[in-house]
Amino acid sequence: MICYPNPKLNVGLNILRRREDGYHDIDTLMVPYEGMHDVLEIVPSERLEMHLYGIPVEGDAMDNLCVKAFRMLEADFGIAPVEIHLWKGIPSGAGLGGGSADCVWTLRLLNGLFGLGLSDAVLAGYAARLGSDCAFFIYNRPMLCRGRGEILSPSPVSLEDYRIEVEVPPVHVSTREAYSGVVPKVPEIPLEEALRLPVPRWRGLVVNRFEESVFPQHPEIAAAKQRMYSRGALYASMSGSGSSVFGIFSR
Repeated sequence: MICYPNPKLNVGLNILRRREDGYHDIDTLMVPYEGMHDVLEIVPSERLEMHLYGIPVEGDAMDNLCVKAFRMLEADFGIAPVEIHLWKGIPSGAGLGGGSADCVWTLRLLNGLFGLGLSDAVLAGYAARLGSDCAFFIYNRPMLCRGRGEILSPSPVSLEDYRIEVEVPPVHVSTREAYSGVVPKVPEIPLEEALRLPVPRWRGLVVNRFEESVFPQHPEIAAAKQRMYSRGALYASMSGSGSSVFGIFSR
């Protein structure tokens, strides 16, 4: 079985407060982006194997989130071993959620391959255990994401009438680095309210708070955002904790 995991973009990202468990409560709109993808194939095998291709991924392949997704379902359902083949086209450490998309699609493919019959709600529960933004990829449509990112509600925001461009500066931004320079704050205008405005009015209202800590450390990311506006973007922002930047343009 084969699929083509896509990344996500964060339209606005507020860090509201630090939680007692060490995480932060956030408020963001996640939307799927179809302009790039990975390729994931899973086939039956005599033993569990993980093979990586394309953009290099650091670390042991057997520590990949796709393997962790398999182990979760193996523990609960006793599924047989598989070979996982993953071609990476989505850059890592870019705020695009490529690794999260891959492990969620691993859950989906295994669900189909072994006829487990798990609903989206059940799969989202497994996905949330793998990462804060993983549950989004079960639904893969515009979602307001709160809590650690795992509390989802559908959003009426649609960007289908616009053209989206993504630029990924060649720098890696760790999530820990991005959080270290942000002071949590509840915005005066809630994100959901700001998103009701026309896209050209989002500039300055729909903000990614990580830009405050990331741009001073990585001015090339700030420059990429400015290039989007110089080319006529109606709205531009960094996605997640960076380093990717996207622009929304009229068609």
